[in-house]
Amino acid sequence: MSRSVAGRGLDPRVAVCVVYVAAMFMNGMDATIVNVALPAIGAEFAVHPSATSAINVGYLVSLAVCIPASGWLGDRFGTKRVFLAAFGTFVAASALCGAAADLTQLTLARVLQGAGGGVMSPVALTMLFRAYPPERRMKLSKVLVLPTAVAPALGPVLGGFFVENLTWRWGFYVNVPVGLAALAFGALCLAEHVEARTKRFDVLGFALAAPGLGLVMYALDALPELGPGQVWAFGAAGLVLLGVLVVAQVRSAQPMLDLRLFGDPSFRRASLVLFMCVAGFLGTLYGFTLMYQTALGASAWETGLVTLPKAVGLMVASQVVGAAHQRLGPRWLLALSMVGAAFSFALMNAVGPGDAWLAAGVQWASGFFVGIASTELQVVAFATISSSATGGASTLFNVQRQVGSALGVAITASVLATVGGGSGQASDLGTYHLAMLVSAGFALVGALIALRVRDSDAQRSSRVRREEAVREAQGQEI
Repeated sequence: MSRSVAGRGLDPRVAVCVVYVAAMFMNGMDATIVNVALPAIGAEFAVHPSATSAINVGYLVSLAVCIPASGWLGDRFGTKRVFLAAFGTFVAASALCGAAADLTQLTLARVLQGAGGGVMSPVALTMLFRAYPPERRMKLSKVLVLPTAVAPALGPVLGGFFVENLTWRWGFYVNVPVGLAALAFGALCLAEHVEARTKRFDVLGFALAAPGLGLVMYALDALPELGPGQVWAFGAAGLVLLGVLVVAQVRSAQPMLDLRLFGDPSFRRASLVLFMCVAGFLGTLYGFTLMYQTALGASAWETGLVTLPKAVGLMVASQVVGAAHQRLGPRWLLALSMVGAAFSFALMNAVGPGDAWLAAGVQWASGFFVGIASTELQVVAFATISSSATGGASTLFNVQRQVGSALGVAITASVLATVGGGSGQASDLGTYHLAMLVSAGFALVGALIALRVRDSDAQRSSRVRREEAVREAQGQEI
């Protein structure tokens, strides 16, 4: 069942695009804006640099834990209502992050911020994909690439500016006025959509998914502090819970995570490529910004400036991906872009002290290839998904995105802390290089998976989806 109420004089689809970009831009940027501020935060709170990784991983883990419930919440209570509530939580938590008095308070506020973002992300994507049919989504690449790819690249730039000229706290305070304006706009102009008011909440699924994801991510994050036995215990417990979750979700009539969607080849393969892509991308964002400051001696502002070309590369990618899609097809476009991303990640190891231009060029290349891949992946993944299944598919897609992001950051932090001792001195440059190679490895695995994408399936599924969209529109209650 659906119900639409839109602001007068404004196309509801335009309203969806506006709030999607605003909310997801803030969400994506917050995943990385503190990277260049970590040394300043550690110094102010008098903690070891490696301990500050909890600020990022806590945020990303919270995202991953809360995403599973987002699909049910949006379908049951309405996408507009749930989106605004989650966005409001995100904005309020941003203010708490800026006011934190110690590392514990900051980490807890980041967890709350991640909870809001974990619900907000898939619901926003659901609204966007319900508003536009598959054949128009490639044209939406300029909208899609801004919040999902450009924002993480701009985060270090703003973070460096705030650290050098104001304080790291403004990295969070900046969300408040922008967020309040976006909330007011969304409340007035968004259309409401309720898919199923009687949909049952999968208590068992959530009870398994939340601790399962949390334990696995905690084991990765706490690797430097815990002994090998504890790490394996936490990690194994999390994997067991996730294994039971898979069995329970497949057998459930109304699962929280509709894992049957992975039976679709295009959705499954695109989701796996996305997982590898974001793991490498976020791993290098975290690792390179630390390396450029602590091991190569650059300031926070200089680090932000050399990462800015990454955003330029992402925007250039959004302009050319349509033509490349027509010429190469999804399979080769994804495979080649992931190989290019892997090469650019590895090439970050060639950057030395004073190599600002080389650093900027490598960052541009990584942004360009990741931009191509991320835009194409969203088109390929949802080519076969019906409107009624979009909420569940968006949930799964964002689970992959956020778990991959958390995994990339956690593994990079673990490599730096265990192999190099986390001292952050120039003598540890080889440790940073190893972390960059690990991120490149993620991208290469993604390239191998991309070779299994079949262009014919994507083209055939797009035609089927267009026919289904016509049938749904004929029976839709307005």
